[in-house]
Amino acid sequence: MTVGKRHSGPSRQAGPDAVPLFGFRPPVGTPYGLEVNTVEDFFARHADWPWNPPRPGRATFHYLITVTEGELQHDVDYVTRTVAPGQWLWVRPGHAQCWHPPGAARGPFILFEPDVLRPDLARLLAPLTAHDAPAVLSPHPDDTAWLQQTALQLLDEHRALGRRPLDLHHALRRSLLESLLLRLANSPGIAPVGTAAAGTGRANRYGRFLDLLELHFRELHQAADYAELLGCSVRTLSRAARDATGKGVRELIDDRRLLEARRLLGIARWDARAVAVHLGFTDAANFGRFFRDRTGLTPVAFAAGEATTAPAP
Repeated sequence: MTVGKRHSGPSRQAGPDAVPLFGFRPPVGTPYGLEVNTVEDFFARHADWPWNPPRPGRATFHYLITVTEGELQHDVDYVTRTVAPGQWLWVRPGHAQCWHPPGAARGPFILFEPDVLRPDLARLLAPLTAHDAPAVLSPHPDDTAWLQQTALQLLDEHRALGRRPLDLHHALRRSLLESLLLRLANSPGIAPVGTAAAGTGRANRYGRFLDLLELHFRELHQAADYAELLGCSVRTLSRAARDATGKGVRELIDDRRLLEARRLLGIARWDARAVAVHLGFTDAANFGRFFRDRTGLTPVAFAAGEATTAPAP
């Protein structure tokens, strides 16, 4: 199996403006938007990609990895995270990520599309799947062994394709995944399950808007763009956004672009021109005005300040 068959191929163009977006394309025969592997097997099959050399990318699906041995390093939104045994790494759809060589890291590696979760459960798990939830989870000690065992059971069932009817096979995989996520939602730093499950149409619409925003904020900048994708009016989407945050849709779009600009200028050390291209601005001057109006600093001044406060390597 080659990477080209597994995911939509990444751009070979050099430079920081080439951050590819990968769709979910598991091996032939893998059913229903869920794949389970191990870190060690994944790296063994793809010795030259995407960590040699490391290249950033984004995905439309979830990466969920638990480390059982060794230590795993992984960049999420331009910050290097270190995952120790017993911890979980979660890269959510739309997050920028970059692999590091795995070293001695071992553990189950779960990839799944958002639609794998039943709608009622997806609402319950909204605090866990939210884009601003922690990238590294440290479960309660009482849950650690259970979570790892469940992940291994999910891996075993995934590898059991063909032993039982396909619908039953997938029902078992999804049941194990959902059980694992519900228990993982008990981790410190995650709001209690159900707090985001008001169940109103507006709350659901706002959640879907956030999913779309995370994937498309670089190229779609108008409320009408997202209303069209959601199949609703701009007015309806605006009400949902204001109910949830007190902010308008355009303000939320601008907030997300500004957050990305801060990350790229500061942590990733991109120059202003590259950030402008990446975020869909017509030119660097337009981006500079956008950034200065919201921060009081030019992109160059902000980057210089970040450089002076960054810890020594």
